[in-house]
Parts: sequence; structure tokens; C-alpha cells
Amino acid sequence: MPGMTGFSARLWNETAALQREMTLLPFNVELAEGTLSRDRFHFYLAQDARYLVGFGRALAVAAARAPDVDDVAFLAGAAREAIEVERALHAGYFARYGLGQDDLDRIETSPTCLAYTSYLAALATTGSFGELVAGLLPCFWVYHEVGTDIVRRQRTGPPRITDHPYQAWIDTYADEEFGRAVARCRQAVDRAAASAGAAERAAMTRAFTRASEYEWLFWDSAYRCEQWPTRRFLPTPGER
Repeated sequence: MPGMTGFSARLWNETAALQREMTLLPFNVELAEGTLSRDRFHFYLAQDARYLVGFGRALAVAAARAPDVDDVAFLAGAAREAIEVERALHAGYFARYGLGQDDLDRIETSPTCLAYTSYLAALATTGSFGELVAGLLPCFWVYHEVGTDIVRRQRTGPPRITDHPYQAWIDTYADEEFGRAVARCRQAVDRAAASAGAAERAAMTRAFTRASEYEWLFWDSAYRCEQWPTRRFLPTPGER
């Protein structure tokens, strides 16, 4: 991303190779083409719905701790939207595919989803405000980058397929309004870094990097419909 400045730009540049790989993951390549299997997308939706609850809670904590009033307003609004707006996107897909709550409940929370939400909860509990907001930024930024990358390829590549099954998802995250949310979160990170010492900026870098790694793992695990490998050693729920 040429022309970017500030601490958040440095974070992105230091993880540039990982960020590029996000767009090349099989999940995102097939989602862009409209060929991603429904089973994989259903699994992703179930995990994402659970992730958004943890993400929204971490955003709410960040809003409560933000020293800048503009950041309070942004983070509190983002917490609401994570629960309401993005879950509405999920609900549209659930209705389209005839999925009910029972169908989703049968999909167990994946190891990666649990690890990612637990990591954000840990940042919210024990990290500084700077660490927390740096750890929240990749979810905004990576999704926008993936969405806009797909739209760019759609504009320059072969004609878009008719009734693309995932176009609503793509358009949501490529939208300019979502891009403004990325910019607001970046500003919060840059403000926190400006008043932080060297040790805290290092911790912010680690938080941003680790959350970016979890973003990669989240899509990779969705493509694999990741299960708990230890389940074969345990009794089934009905036998406990």
C-alpha cells in the first residue's frame, strides 16, 4: 500500500508478505471465483458468527479504555456493528441456504476460532489500550484488503459470473464505508503509538502481527473445516 504513513503503516509493511498471502489462500481464491463449496462457507459462517461476539466484546472494552473521545465513539459504534450489521449479513446467507440455528449448533467451534477469540479476550484483560487496538486492527484491515482485491480482479478479469453466491460478502468488505472504518481504527492505533514508549510500541507490533497470523489461520481452518483432532480419544457428547 504505497503512500501510507504512520505507525499503522509500518505494521502493515512489516507484515506485507503475510498480508499478500491472505488473498492467495484457497478459501479466498474460490470465494472470489464463486466456486467455494457451500459446506466450507457454512463452516466459515458458523465460526465467524462466534468470532464476532468475541470481537465485539473486545471492541467494547477498547471503547471503555480509549483516552481519545473520537476513539470512544468509533470503537463503541464498531462493537455494535460487529454484532448487528455483520450478523445481518450472516442471517441473509442462513436464509438463502435454509440454515437454522440447529444446523449451526451442530458445527463445533474450531480450535482456531476459540484460540483467536481467546487471544483478543486476553489482550482486553491484560494488555494496554495500544496493544488491544493494534490487535483489533487486522480484522478490519485484512477483510477490507481481501474484499477490495477481489473487486479489483473482478473489474479487470473475466466477466463476473451470474448470481455470484458470495457477492454480498465481497461487496460488504470492499465498501467505502468499511474502508472508512479501517481508517478510523488506524488512526486510533497511530494515536496510541504516538503516546507510547518503546516497550509498548513493541507490544503493539506483536499484537498486530499475531492477530494477522490468526486471520490467515481463520480462513485456512475454514477451508479445511477444521475439527478437534483429540475428539477421537473422547466419548461422544451423548455418552458423557
